[in-house]
Amino acid sequence: PNALPHLTPSGSAHMVSVSSKPDTVRTAIAVGIVHFSNSQPLSLVKMNALKKGDVLSVSRIAGIMAAKATPTLIPLCHPIALTHVSVELRLLDADASRQFGGVHVEAKVACTGPTGVEMEALTAVMGAGLTVVDMCKAVDKGMRFTDVRVVLKEGGRSGTWKE
Repeated sequence: PNALPHLTPSGSAHMVSVSSKPDTVRTAIAVGIVHFSNSQPLSLVKMNALKKGDVLSVSRIAGIMAAKATPTLIPLCHPIALTHVSVELRLLDADASRQFGGVHVEAKVACTGPTGVEMEALTAVMGAGLTVVDMCKAVDKGMRFTDVRVVLKEGGRSGTWKE
């Protein structure tokens, strides 16, 4: 099995050196879902009628800002010169698996550098999803934010991985 790269042989945490790794194009896509627990937030988001404003636009910007802030939030995460961050939010209508609907969040992040951007993509999804929760919490105390994960990673020595 592979050793955890952020641990020294004695078990203490350290930032991994990427100085000898070549710059390659790196891409990651992450997703997550905010599930509403009543019908009110979906209706209000669709009508852009929540008191805090345009949920989808504000959450999109929050996700982009979160990706850029990743190394200040995640210990030992390298600061990376991101070349692209996009965050898409899509309303999910109510169905059998989502009784009251929700919001699907997808973030795509890219850079040309020596290390991957999976953490930035995950952080973008978390920032956007948490903003949806914050903006809707006045009308829905029971929201769930689930299934946050990386679904695509490209570039670097390990190549492409897809869920």
